[in-house]
Amino acid sequence: MTFDELNLTPALLNALSDLGFVHPTPIQQKVFSVMLSGQDVCGIAQTGTGKTLAYLLPCLRQWQFSKDKLPQQLILVPTRELVVQVVETIQKLSTYMNASVVGVYGGGNIKTQIAELAQGADIVVATPGRLIDLVMNKSLKTKNIKKLVIDEVDEMLNLGFRAQLNTVLDLLPPKRQNLLFSATMTPEVESLMETYFNAPVRIEAAPAGAPLENIQQAAYEVPNFYTKINLLKLLVTKDLSMSKVLVFASTKQLADQIGEEAEARFPEQVGVIHSNKAQNNRFNTVHKFQEGELLILVATDVVARGIDLTDVSHVINFDLPEEPENYIHRIGRTGRADKKGIALSFITEREKEYQEGIEELMNYQIPVLPLPEGLEISEVLTKDEEPKVFMKHTLIKPPKREESGPAFHEKLDKNKKVNVRRNIAQEKMQKYGRPIKRSGKKK
Repeated sequence: MTFDELNLTPALLNALSDLGFVHPTPIQQKVFSVMLSGQDVCGIAQTGTGKTLAYLLPCLRQWQFSKDKLPQQLILVPTRELVVQVVETIQKLSTYMNASVVGVYGGGNIKTQIAELAQGADIVVATPGRLIDLVMNKSLKTKNIKKLVIDEVDEMLNLGFRAQLNTVLDLLPPKRQNLLFSATMTPEVESLMETYFNAPVRIEAAPAGAPLENIQQAAYEVPNFYTKINLLKLLVTKDLSMSKVLVFASTKQLADQIGEEAEARFPEQVGVIHSNKAQNNRFNTVHKFQEGELLILVATDVVARGIDLTDVSHVINFDLPEEPENYIHRIGRTGRADKKGIALSFITEREKEYQEGIEELMNYQIPVLPLPEGLEISEVLTKDEEPKVFMKHTLIKPPKREESGPAFHEKLDKNKKVNVRRNIAQEKMQKYGRPIKRSGKKK
């Protein structure tokens, strides 16, 4: 099936042709006609299956020119990187249309965003927090919104956006079409649909835990962190097919550490992005990686949902994620658009339980490869890897009550108080040598 067989306008077909897109993915085929019918939609598809185009094409197909400057469609996404990505995709698809789009997100200059909205926007792409700010200060009016798209809704809920989503949904007109897209179906996602959606049609392109067909998976069993570093350096050095390597780390501190170690071997070819990095730094680093100026990009899981990276040759799980679903999102960064990709995982003994959870979710056993020749096995351990020594605490048995002595010491004589009746006459006699008597008052 080709895009020509869908009910698209010539403007959209020309834009798709310019972009080199010919065949729609399964999720794009299944969602298109349902969205055009006006029904609420819940789309379930893995990362890398074309969800963005799945909702943008029908949205732009149903967009109508209006002299009104108020937005007709609202797209909510979890991260600023995804805002930029969706805005760029809309601009490419609307090359032969007059549709205008504005992206708003936290961390950006709100005055600049207010000025852009004042000029008019048919489509607004936003993160929930910044959208609420703009609605509350009356810079953005939502009364004309006819379509609401919530992308990566499961990740939004994982990031703690439930209260903000509820606020946004309450601010929108009740008569609208709701479109929800998620990689996994969780109880929280179900609850959100039951509350705000009107009998949504569920469309599932692939089972949430199935391994992607275009991705070759493999694993190496390694003893510790520095051996992982040595393995990463060795593989990237020897394997010339590793032209664009995305390395995932579980924490920001670990990402920085991996970046420093890799930078020593590959100067000026390594980038690191996570939520502590400045916004411009993140954008510039991703741009350099996308343009091929960087060989290795080290990132935390926020990138697994937030950025559409093309032509990633290898994804390396430097450590396995605790949540099995995140493994699927990670490896989905390679093998996109019908291209082949490779996903490698470095697994220590303590990560075996995470491996079992991932394999159970996918119903697939990740092949374990022998360690390559020339790999240096490090004996240096990080603080987290050092064995913990637990000292046994021996409780001293307290003495029995009858064996214990008094809990006080005897007072000095001068500190002892005795309640006696004073003999004033005797005290006077001792002091003055004679009795002292008061003289009687004269009458």
